[in-house]
Amino acid sequence: MSIDKEIVEDFVLESKSLIEELIDLLESIEGDFSQVLKLSDYGNNVDRIMGGAKSLALMAPPGHALHTISDYAALCKAVGYKASQITDNEQFFNVCVALLLDATETLSTLLNNIHQDEKVLRETIPQAFIERLRWVSHQFSEAYSISVGTGAAASSQKMKQSEIDDLLKKLGL
Repeated sequence: MSIDKEIVEDFVLESKSLIEELIDLLESIEGDFSQVLKLSDYGNNVDRIMGGAKSLALMAPPGHALHTISDYAALCKAVGYKASQITDNEQFFNVCVALLLDATETLSTLLNNIHQDEKVLRETIPQAFIERLRWVSHQFSEAYSISVGTGAAASSQKMKQSEIDDLLKKLGL
């Protein structure tokens, strides 16, 4: 199985454009708890990167960086959506925004190294970030949804802590 390098490069260019938007969004809401709902916009945009990576990964061989990038973006999306639902903890909101800023910069690094082997790519994810991600993800109760929908569809979109842990394991983290 082989994937066209031009398609991958187009994906990287579009993703980098989205990353600029994500960083701008996070920097604009940093320290402003009244903007907590904008984290759902973060989740929507990082979902676009995740979806593109997942789609391309279907054409990529096992071990291709696209697999790691799609799983990593899924973690960012989950934290973004869950954090958008924080209602009464400004300090936790600030921690989540800082974590997402770091996560987005790491996602940019992953994209810059998309032609590296998946194993090499995982080594670019800082251990301190992984520990912070685990801590943050354990702060969310099961009441936090990984989507911003409502009704029955939203309740089926709950991401259990074990699913976040599974994504981390899948990334080898």
